[in-house]
Amino acid sequence: MSNVKISIRFFDDREVRAFWDEQNAKWWFSVLDIVSVLTDQDDYTKTRNYWKYLKAKLKKENNELVSATTQLKLLASDGKRYLTDMLDYRGIIALGKEFPGKKANRFIDWFTFSNESIDGKSKIKAYALFESTFIDNIEVGTTKGLQQIHAYLFGGLYDFAGQIRQKNISKGGFRFAVSRFLGETLKQIESMPETTFDEIVEKYVEMNIAHPFMEGNGRSTRIWLDLMLKKQFKKCVDWSKISKREYMSAMMLSPTNNSVLKILLNNALTTKINDREMFMKGIDYSYYYEEND
Repeated sequence: MSNVKISIRFFDDREVRAFWDEQNAKWWFSVLDIVSVLTDQDDYTKTRNYWKYLKAKLKKENNELVSATTQLKLLASDGKRYLTDMLDYRGIIALGKEFPGKKANRFIDWFTFSNESIDGKSKIKAYALFESTFIDNIEVGTTKGLQQIHAYLFGGLYDFAGQIRQKNISKGGFRFAVSRFLGETLKQIESMPETTFDEIVEKYVEMNIAHPFMEGNGRSTRIWLDLMLKKQFKKCVDWSKISKREYMSAMMLSPTNNSVLKILLNNALTTKINDREMFMKGIDYSYYYEEND
């Protein structure tokens, strides 16, 4: 299978590994990851044994689900790649129906999230950034650069894509920068230095406080942050090393104390700035942070 793109999806803070099959234009998903999700099982051996039992049962029933599985090499926690049973979209839906209960129904609802939604379409556009020349032409560390990113991700999806908001917004009781003074605020942020790691994170925090767009701020500014780190240090953030809970907690604290965020980001830095898998995984985590619990 050539030109596979790797994706990590999430459900109840559990990862579901996936491969994009370019030739057949479809995703393949890890069966063991799905079984782990549906059984609330963290033990790999128990998960594997359960799937072995279920597969034997389905085969005895002449269920076509078994014959629909294929094997691909997936990266495991030990850093090695192993052949793993995979199912496509229809196969995963059929597998989910083999598990009774509300969780299975909730999983199917989550899994059938449509790529035709705004978030779905935006995420596909974010994936495409890696192969595009556009990413090399984005202004780094400027308001215009952030507007370029936002316009790329949400162009055609929001009529305000790339446009600085003219209304006040708040989230969780926190009020972002007042729209009337936003233009001046953004000029001040743009002038902030970005020569050290601490300066870059401080600039990122201030841009988050400003929240210049009506929607899509987090997804845009994380790419903006990575571009600054890439330019200055030839590094980016491996977002998979930062859990959603850790990230959200650090960001909520950052307006008054950004030390926790600095530690999280610094510990997650990687030199794999040209690695497709790292980029795709980063996009998956970035969009996952924005999902409602």
